[in-house]
Amino acid sequence: MDGWLAGQDSPAETKRRWWRRPIILIPLGLLLILVVGYGADLALAGRDIPRGTTVAGVPIGGLSDAAAEQTLRDEVATILLRERQVTAGTVDLTVDPADAGISMDIDATLAAAGGQPLNPITRLVSIFGGGRDVEPALAVDDVALAAAVERLAVAVDSEPADGAIRIEGTTPVAVEPVPGQRLDQDGSTEQLRTAIREDDSSVDFPVEAVAARIGSDAVQEALDGFAVPALAGPVLATGPDAASATIPVTAIAAALRFEPGADGTLVPSLDQEALQDGLEEPLAAFDTQPVDATFTVTGGAVVIVAAVDGAVADVAALSTALLEVLPRPVPREIVVSLVPQPADVTTEEARGFGITEQVSTFTTNFTNENSGENIRVIAAEVDGAVIPPGETFSLNGFTGPRTEAQGYVESTIISDGEFVEAVGGGVSQFATTMFNAVFFAGLEDITHQPHSYYISRYPAGREATVFYDSIDLVWRNDSDTGIYVQTQWEPGALTVTFWGTQRYDIESVSGERNNLSEPETERKPDDEDCVEQAGSSGFDISVTRVFRPVGGGDVIRREVFNTRYNAVPEIICVPPE
Repeated sequence: MDGWLAGQDSPAETKRRWWRRPIILIPLGLLLILVVGYGADLALAGRDIPRGTTVAGVPIGGLSDAAAEQTLRDEVATILLRERQVTAGTVDLTVDPADAGISMDIDATLAAAGGQPLNPITRLVSIFGGGRDVEPALAVDDVALAAAVERLAVAVDSEPADGAIRIEGTTPVAVEPVPGQRLDQDGSTEQLRTAIREDDSSVDFPVEAVAARIGSDAVQEALDGFAVPALAGPVLATGPDAASATIPVTAIAAALRFEPGADGTLVPSLDQEALQDGLEEPLAAFDTQPVDATFTVTGGAVVIVAAVDGAVADVAALSTALLEVLPRPVPREIVVSLVPQPADVTTEEARGFGITEQVSTFTTNFTNENSGENIRVIAAEVDGAVIPPGETFSLNGFTGPRTEAQGYVESTIISDGEFVEAVGGGVSQFATTMFNAVFFAGLEDITHQPHSYYISRYPAGREATVFYDSIDLVWRNDSDTGIYVQTQWEPGALTVTFWGTQRYDIESVSGERNNLSEPETERKPDDEDCVEQAGSSGFDISVTRVFRPVGGGDVIRREVFNTRYNAVPEIICVPPE
């Protein structure tokens, strides 16, 4: 090589360059073909979506923007925005993305799909099936989404249930705690977005467990340490004067309670009201019941019978003592202390009623023996009643139902215009006698109902009937002092006397009987139920109550009572056909 002139190739080098020339020309030809094909492919593709492009698995490659938009709307959006089954802890729900303010952003998704790629290799690969999946873009109304998740939280959130002890009869039973849960709203919002974007059919919303205050350990401790021994047997109670009683397990069980303590424990207690109800009979051995102050009539004057205070078991102290011994093994014993029990009506309160004199009295007579017995029973019930100033007296309310159990017997009443037999017949005579005592005491008549037929032993227009529970005698003590009711029964006569402080001199003025009606005659078959009766005329009458000051003077006011009596039909029993 050193022998060749500078700048000239050797014969070998020249030969190598000559053989390389065809190798350079072949790639240039191929390149020209590729360039032409590339240009043609690019020209044919135009502005369509790149080949091989999919959105959520749905192909849109090669489609125009309009066609791709329609495909996204009809297929992708329908799939992505379908309802989702949601599990949130222990709760299963269904969520509608549209209701949650989530929709598909078609424009953003198309923009993400992009235009035709210029890279020839990318285009070449797409011809043979290569492509890319574009993640769908979502449009989210954050306010609507937050509101939807908040609504879901209402269904998902639950308060824990504390462990407890339930008493079944006299057996304590453990109640296991149940945890609550709270929906993680922020995490649930993100989970829902992801599930829609990734086309997940089901969604697990995150929840936070909320533990109960009283756990299983605390329940078991209270059960073994208190409840079981507490109901293992009765407790002996002793008191003053060697009195004693047994507190039964049933009474303890009815009053035993367990409340959550501040330190996560169950604290036993006894309901004092329930305990007192359950121990009413056993505690009677220690109780001396108080006696209310009342009145009596002696030598034509009313006098006060002083109240007597009593003494009863101290249930509060008894409850405390029981709580101390109940965890102990049987047998167990406590000491019962007593507390004073004042009378409901004290002697001082009785004096304050101002009951010092007779204000009215009225007497009626009767001949029927059975009616007389019913009058005796109701008179004994009402005797001694005290009606404070301003209070209302109801005869039905005071006596309650008048049945055989209360000592009433069958006697005559008026029913549907006929005289028939019924339990309690005759008490209307007591109502009439009391109504007249009300009338002459000048007290307020609230309601009274005269008989439908006139009964000759009563003053016309100044009488009353009663029937439990539809017809009542009601009056109000509108005076400033109390009224003491005295009843006196003897065979054939009843007297009702009111004692208090007299306010008026009362006069009764009866008008003439008018608007007379003659009786009709009814013939009935002479069977066991037929009772003959004489007829009598019906009439209207007005009675005026005249109020004057005590001792006489000008009329203060008048009150008129109008009464209509129907004619009593004549009933004749005839032989049956």
